[in-house]
Amino acid sequence: MSTPEFTSNRDNFCYRHPDRQSFVLCQRCLRTICPECQTPAPVGVICPECMKEQRKNRTPAQKRAERRWGGRGSVTAVRSGKPVVTYALLAITSFIGLVQLIPGLNDPITQALAFYAPYLYPSLSLFPFEPWRLLTALFVHGGFVHLALNMLALWMLGQSLEPMLGRARYLALYLISGLGGSVMVALIAPESPTVGASGAIFGLMAALLIIGRHIGANVTGILVILGINFAFGFFAGGISWQAHLGGAIVGALVAFILTRTKRREQRTWQIVLLSATAVALLVIVFVVPPLLILA
Repeated sequence: MSTPEFTSNRDNFCYRHPDRQSFVLCQRCLRTICPECQTPAPVGVICPECMKEQRKNRTPAQKRAERRWGGRGSVTAVRSGKPVVTYALLAITSFIGLVQLIPGLNDPITQALAFYAPYLYPSLSLFPFEPWRLLTALFVHGGFVHLALNMLALWMLGQSLEPMLGRARYLALYLISGLGGSVMVALIAPESPTVGASGAIFGLMAALLIIGRHIGANVTGILVILGINFAFGFFAGGISWQAHLGGAIVGALVAFILTRTKRREQRTWQIVLLSATAVALLVIVFVVPPLLILA
């Protein structure tokens, strides 16, 4: 169900397919377009009408170049709107998870990729400096059930979020949210090793909540699911609620930035703010825990 404000605001729907919700704008006319109507451009995407106008105004040299390189056919596969980033994340994470199931490989892979805060502070521990664990933990899981639940959630959320945000924004949301989950673990539970994509998944759920609220959709169901999953982490053993909390907070922040900087002229600010968020998280995780330890 959607609120009256959502259904009455046609800017929240594709102008060519009024029943399809979208978060992506044509970079030329700034109208909302669904994945089927999106054609990749050097910056962002453009709608079929703008593409038609662009082709109409091509020079003879441009027409010859298109015939030579098959320009029209080269974008057909991209215009399908398939959540390619989601599929890639599913493939990579599932492959690593399945390799973990091979006898004798689970422990070495987990030890190599899991996040453990002491790896960030070699001067305060006996561990080497391995900062990449802040993100590699997203791709390793504690068992088949853990992997299956996270991948199911990723597939379901990615179907909605990636077409709305676009591939680059969606990937940024996923990775920055995952980083936020690791940072929160380092702040609150630095002695707890963690694995899994749960921080990033909670970031996607929080982002869907923020984006849905921004466009006027009924977000009660999303809020309930987010609350139940977060509360479950307090009662079930072996679940890092700290990663869930960090991922959700950062995911909501990233989504807020995206909803406020979605126009073409705001693209620079969007990149700056997303980069600043990632840098701020790194500064916090490398500075704050050592101060707490030494205090």
